[in-house]
Amino acid sequence: MNEDKIKGQWKQLSGKIKQKWGKLTDDDMKVAEGSTEYLAGKLQERYGIAKDEADKQIKEFDHTL
Repeated sequence: MNEDKIKGQWKQLSGKIKQKWGKLTDDDMKVAEGSTEYLAGKLQERYGIAKDEADKQIKEFDHTL
């Protein structure tokens, strides 16, 4: 995922991210500020998935944008 793209469009993307992964909070989004690494960590924590799976889901999400 292109982190520059994410950071530049973070406000727009954070709403879409929260739609996809509803367990993420507003605070999670504020702290993430476009960091895919942080986002992957929160997906692992909230959904109990492995890092590889979290990274895969983020990449798939990126392709839908």
